[in-house]
Amino acid sequence: MLTTASVLPHTFLYVTEKTRSPEFRLAMGALSGLRQDLFQDAFAYRPLPPMRTDGPLTRRLPGRIREYAQWTPHAVVAGAALFVLLLAGVSGDSGGAGLGFVLTGFIPAAAVLMTLVRPVGAWWLSLGSTPVVGVMASYWDGWPWPPSAFVSHLTVMTVVAMRTRPRTAAWMWVLTAGYGVFAEFAFSDGFGSDVPQMLFVSALLLLVVTVSLVRREAKQEVAAQQTVTAVERDRRTLLEERTTIARELHDVVAHHMSVVAIQAEAAPYRVENPPPELEKAFATIRENAVAALTELRRILGVVRAEDYQAPDAPQPVLGDLDNLLGNVREAGLDAEKTITGAVRPLPQGVELSAYRIIQEALSNALRHAPGSTAKVEISYVLGGIGLRIVNTAPQGLVKPSPGAGHGITGMRERVTMLNGEMTAELTDDGGYEVTAFIPVAVTETASEETS
Repeated sequence: MLTTASVLPHTFLYVTEKTRSPEFRLAMGALSGLRQDLFQDAFAYRPLPPMRTDGPLTRRLPGRIREYAQWTPHAVVAGAALFVLLLAGVSGDSGGAGLGFVLTGFIPAAAVLMTLVRPVGAWWLSLGSTPVVGVMASYWDGWPWPPSAFVSHLTVMTVVAMRTRPRTAAWMWVLTAGYGVFAEFAFSDGFGSDVPQMLFVSALLLLVVTVSLVRREAKQEVAAQQTVTAVERDRRTLLEERTTIARELHDVVAHHMSVVAIQAEAAPYRVENPPPELEKAFATIRENAVAALTELRRILGVVRAEDYQAPDAPQPVLGDLDNLLGNVREAGLDAEKTITGAVRPLPQGVELSAYRIIQEALSNALRHAPGSTAKVEISYVLGGIGLRIVNTAPQGLVKPSPGAGHGITGMRERVTMLNGEMTAELTDDGGYEVTAFIPVAVTETASEETS
């Protein structure tokens, strides 16, 4: 039962979300970006990876030198830290040695070195140590950044911007500007200010870094898109070639099958008083030719038109095996069928694939083993269906026709598509045996029976 106490909070939250202004949502999104860029895992360990050495210049270097060239960014950062340290001593920021030199020299240099392992944390160290370095420095012509801290902070922001993303660079500049304005008006006490110089130089450096990063990402996206386009173009070319071949195959085979059907229909009328066996044989030839032609047009019709719709004619299933065996017997192959287990309806894909495997195996026996006999064994088990088609060695004087192996490949593809297993090998007596097992889930079978 809903009460007022349970409904009102949800209603209030819903109304609040709807009534918030776009400016408020924009500000909340900006603060969320600030938290994600500069506060979340700010001191996480992110070491600078070595530089790639496959560029246009580095790949021309000798192998020995190329191994050291990958550490060029690390050497540049270390050189910048050394320059900051020397600048603190030369410019007189420390007022001598001791604690002052440690604060005005080593801390800014440490912030520069820290960008190699913890970039965002290095920026916080540089910004947080600026008041201490400014107070300890004896060079009061630049407030709040003495020369060593000025160079250090610019270097840190540049390196961090190169290692992160443009939004992080923008937030670093905004917070640096906020600190500079606050320090100038609150603690300058009439000393010269270097805030305008810091903001101008840092904005220029960060703009250059941001443009280079955006350009590099754009080049990478274009290269990836070009690669995908090239792959799609190759695939489309391959499909077009296969489509052309399929159309030519359809035209050639359909023509010849039509001729066979017409000649088989007209042949009995060319013989006076043909025997019934001859009429029946020609009728069988015509029926097989028309059936093959119809199925060929149905399958390859998909290639001819994009808006092709499959016909409503039912697909062959294992229940149609008697007709198939009758056809192969009339063609000269003595075939038998044995069924074990409880016969039950299977999914349509399994029924069709099993029928096609048996059909292809018997066709191979007709072509490659004339005069042989064949056995078809179908086993209905709990986990699926097992098939075994075996034929004896060829008999008689008819020479077997050679094969290219496409029939076996097609059978394997059908079985693999259904996560089954298949073997095809010669038998000890010179025949050939094809065995296959197609798994069928019990729930899948039950759903088929229910439907």
